[in-house]
Amino acid sequence: MPEAQQFACSARTELDGIIYFPRMLDKIRLMEAGKLHPDLHQNLGRGMDLWLCQFLGVDYEELKLKVLSGASDDEALAWAREHGVSRPGYELAWFSAYMKTRGFRDDLSDRCATISPTNNRDPPLSEHGSEGGGIGLDGEEYTDTLARIARVSME
Repeated sequence: MPEAQQFACSARTELDGIIYFPRMLDKIRLMEAGKLHPDLHQNLGRGMDLWLCQFLGVDYEELKLKVLSGASDDEALAWAREHGVSRPGYELAWFSAYMKTRGFRDDLSDRCATISPTNNRDPPLSEHGSEGGGIGLDGEEYTDTLARIARVSME
């Protein structure tokens, strides 16, 4: 891989209890710098990026503008909290649990099983065009994070 192409930090990285947030910001910054690995281009603002923005109640493009204006991760999170929705602790716990276990015994399991145990990067994009998302266990297509979490927690 050429030096200019980089993968973002781990999807499990958290900031103030919000899983994935640092990765999303890392992807935004790397893309702007022309350094983001091409495997991640297709899903900017989609998949897990979209789910997190839906959970926070902010528009991805507006958050992206804030990040590209020079905001640090902490400043971007403060902005998202100011302009988004407030969530009770149990919703954050559900969301975090869902994001942490994405790919374990769900519709991404087969794709994740093809990843080499020595490969420490995230799996390549699926044919569904997302880092997650697609068809749920109940056979329904889903895009809204909270609706999906609610269905999963009731199964």
